[in-house]
Amino acid sequence: QVRLVESGGGSVQAGGSLRLSCAASGRTFREYLMGWFRQAPGKEREFVASITRSGGNTYYADSVKGRFTISRDNAKNMGYLQMNSLKPEDTAAYYCAGSNRFILTTNRAVYNYWGQGTQVTVSS
Repeated sequence: QVRLVESGGGSVQAGGSLRLSCAASGRTFREYLMGWFRQAPGKEREFVASITRSGGNTYYADSVKGRFTISRDNAKNMGYLQMNSLKPEDTAAYYCAGSNRFILTTNRAVYNYWGQGTQVTVSS
């Protein structure tokens, strides 16, 4: 069993920054690929970023590329999403997720573990 708990959300003005954290417990953190997704009201949950088990490879949605950075610290069982140059369209609930897949994937259906989410609100 894997438990993921997000933190670090909040309200910020456009152009600001936030750092989301994902605390993992249960199964060894480094045994699964990690991703971040987000869901705005009335919209489907969408892929944001993913990172391999070792942290050596990452992949981003075009909408956040160059502004967001995903990272992980396997020794601390922690994952992170650094968000810079935030825009109002980044407003959403952000979810940390874990997958048993070995290859980076944007498909939320293959993520086995999910956190409860943390809200990010960006005002103009």
